[in-house]
Amino acid sequence: MYYRPVSQDRRDGTDLPAFLSAAGHPVRWRLLGALARGDRQVHELTALLGEQQSLISYHLGLLRKADLVRARRSSADGRDIYYRLDLSHCGQLLAAAGGALHPGLRLTAPPAPTAPAGAAPTRVLFLCTGNSSRSQMAEALLRRRSGGRVMTFSAGSRPKPIHPDAVTTMAERGIDLATARPKHLDEFAGQRFDWVITLCDRVREVCPEFPGHPVTTHWSIPDPAADPDGRPAFDRVAAELTDRIDFLLHTIATEPAREAS
Repeated sequence: MYYRPVSQDRRDGTDLPAFLSAAGHPVRWRLLGALARGDRQVHELTALLGEQQSLISYHLGLLRKADLVRARRSSADGRDIYYRLDLSHCGQLLAAAGGALHPGLRLTAPPAPTAPAGAAPTRVLFLCTGNSSRSQMAEALLRRRSGGRVMTFSAGSRPKPIHPDAVTTMAERGIDLATARPKHLDEFAGQRFDWVITLCDRVREVCPEFPGHPVTTHWSIPDPAADPDGRPAFDRVAAELTDRIDFLLHTIATEPAREAS
C-alpha cells in the first residue's frame, strides 16, 4: 500500500500551518532557539550551530520570508546585520498551528509567573551609548512591568542628558523619567548582575565583564534620537522594548537569580 506524505494530503482541504512549514527543519529550529535568547550576526550563528555560513544564510532567508526573523543593519558597522526572532509573531503562528489541529489546542500566552517567595531579587542592567533614551526606557519599563520584583539599572559608555522625547513617551505610559539621571557604566564596575542586556550595537563592542558571569544578551535597537521621524521613533522603541521585556520576564521567572559568592 502506498501512503502519500501528510503535506500532500489535501482530502480535508487543509494545508500545513505556516509555523510548521517555516520551523519544521532541524537547522531552522536551532536558529530559532539561538535567536530566542537575543540578536545575533550570521558569523555568531554559524559558530553556535557549527554549520557553513551559506547554509545558515539560506535558512535565515526562509525564516525571514515567513516573518519569523527580522534583520536590522548594525549602527556600529553598517556592513554587519543583526537578526532577531519576532517572538510575538512566532506566538501567533504557534497558536494558529494548534488551532488548525483542534480548537482546544489554540495556545494563549500566560502572564509572566511571579518569583517564588523568598527568592533573591533578579538584577538586570541595560546598557547603551548615551543612557539618554533606550536604556533609561528599558530600565523603567522592566521595573514597572515586573511590579518591582526585578531590580533594574541602566548606564551608558558616553552618558548624555535624558532626551525630552524619551521623558514624554514614558509619561504617556504613566512612567516618570523627569528625575532620571544618566550614568556611566563605570559606576557599576564590580557589581553583580544576573542579566546584562546591551541595546546599542556600539556599546556591545565595549561592554566590560561583570563578576559572577551574568547572562549577557544583545537587543539591537536603533537610537530613536538619530531617527529623522522624531517623536514617533521613540514610540516605536517603547513598543519594541515592551514586547521584549514581557518575554524576558518569562525567562527570568524560570532562571533563578544567581547567588553572590
